[in-house]
Amino acid sequence: MLNTDAAVIQDEAHGGGLDAARAAWPDAPDPWIDLSTGINPWCYPLPPIPAQAWTRLPETAALGALHQAAALCYGAPGAEHVVAAPGTQAVIQWLPRLVPRNGVAILGPTYAEHAACWRLAGHDTMMVPDLEAALGSGAGVVVVVNPNNPDGRVLERDTLLRAAATLGRRGGWLVVDEAFMDVDPVHSLAADVDHPALLVLRSFGKFYGLAGLRLGFVLAAPASATILRRAIGPWAVPGPAIALASMALADRSWADRMRQRLAASARDLDDCLSRGGLALRGGTPLFRLVSHPDATQVAEALAGRGILVRRFADRPTLLRFGLPADTAALDRLRVALGAIASTGCGKGQG
Repeated sequence: MLNTDAAVIQDEAHGGGLDAARAAWPDAPDPWIDLSTGINPWCYPLPPIPAQAWTRLPETAALGALHQAAALCYGAPGAEHVVAAPGTQAVIQWLPRLVPRNGVAILGPTYAEHAACWRLAGHDTMMVPDLEAALGSGAGVVVVVNPNNPDGRVLERDTLLRAAATLGRRGGWLVVDEAFMDVDPVHSLAADVDHPALLVLRSFGKFYGLAGLRLGFVLAAPASATILRRAIGPWAVPGPAIALASMALADRSWADRMRQRLAASARDLDDCLSRGGLALRGGTPLFRLVSHPDATQVAEALAGRGILVRRFADRPTLLRFGLPADTAALDRLRVALGAIASTGCGKGQG
């Protein structure tokens, strides 16, 4: 029988949720502009998918080719270091169940699912402000989101490798969530995953704009990767996802062009937000974090105009904005922020 206490997870706020927004603001104009996620609004062009990807169970060779493509794209030592999964969210939920009960330190504030899933699995979970505090806590597992969500903080590779070495001496793990690393891979630890204490998570859907595909990867030493593959089980990643991602990960020219486009669009968004009275606090080229003393009222006023942004119940002065998909969406945001400011909602910056 299920332990119902453990099975109940407190709902965490996330980006997205347009249905709920439409219900809460039924008079908002259509179409809605969803800026509440950090998903690339310009997805990888969808190629033809072979019929057998839909009609047959995924073949071992096809999955191996995906692992090889991911290893080459991310810079992992080899395909044996790669584990494909149906989204990094699934990995975040599985990992705590593969580790004996332990102390877990999570650098925060950050993506809330990390703490929620480790806590649900029975681990003693704490949120800490920096890596020094995490290592000083005596925790056997340390979780770092790098770049961090939502402020974009980046920890240097050498700093994280020293932390992995410390945790390795304790028999522990350093889990580095690189969900937003594709926008600037220079700080990635993918090349270092031979280290037995290091696990790196990579998201496919965010940078490639295909979140509905539900695909992510764990990069790890071969022994850890084998354990994870067994835990995930066979056929966890569907054939169409394998076929599409194998092509996309090999398309380096698309990735290079997209990084330039995202950086330019982030600069345009920064200008729009600043002119709208919002103070930039961080982010990545896929999202921007701003502060405002009346952030909740700004978010609600934007929603009334059909623009959804990410707010934070525990940090009510902050808002996160994803990239508008086109000039019309950016102009609509600019006009909305100007109208909100003219009403006196939060003149001045926090």
